[in-house]
Amino acid sequence: MNENTITPLTGKALLQKVKELSHLPRRETAKRCGYYTTTKSNQTRVNLTDFYDAVLAAKGVPLNPEGTKDGRGREPTYKVSVHQNGQIVIGSTYTKVMNLKPGDEFEIKLGYKHIHLKQIDGESENPLEEEEVMASVI
Repeated sequence: MNENTITPLTGKALLQKVKELSHLPRRETAKRCGYYTTTKSNQTRVNLTDFYDAVLAAKGVPLNPEGTKDGRGREPTYKVSVHQNGQIVIGSTYTKVMNLKPGDEFEIKLGYKHIHLKQIDGESENPLEEEEVMASVI
């Protein structure tokens, strides 16, 4: 296979282009971002794996398990389970990646099938909003 002469987009440029092309199918988006090769018979092959890896890297998700493993415990899987007591625990690997410290606070927003955590920077503009969010969770 011949490598394409277009350099695939990475980082912020990739994320911006993906946003612009959000109306297109995934394969077409990947192709327009430069993640394809052309065979000797002029067939275009889209490389979705490299495209997805580049998007995750641009969003700051580490993909190299050897780089995140510290020799202790399990490797991060980006999956959690609800415990018997109803709690969900996020391991220290994830909080370290985000440079979180004890006492950092988050706003919790519940969706139909998701929980969104948004870090609160300093004092809230409206302290009642935090109380309302916490009351709705309880």
